[in-house]
Amino acid sequence: MPAAALKTKRPVPLDLPYVPVEKRPLPPGRPRDWYVTHNRRLKAMRLAIALLDLGVYLPSQARNEKIRSTARLVGIHPPSDTTCHMVRALMRYSR
Repeated sequence: MPAAALKTKRPVPLDLPYVPVEKRPLPPGRPRDWYVTHNRRLKAMRLAIALLDLGVYLPSQARNEKIRSTARLVGIHPPSDTTCHMVRALMRYSR
């Protein structure tokens, strides 16, 4: 790929339709908070990957509205403010 192609600022379209990975049952016997946190982390990770695919590389570019519009595009329920915060944290700490 030529170097000039790498410097373009256009977002890369997502590969649609989005097909989630095969789900496995979660381990039984954990407290409810564990399941809520686990699912929230998975959702934040899916959204962070989708944002990176769209060309949003910095946490400052990922405002709540952008994260929620990406969730609609990918077919995920709109995330809460806490999940949006987690998405930005994932983007921040991946560097």
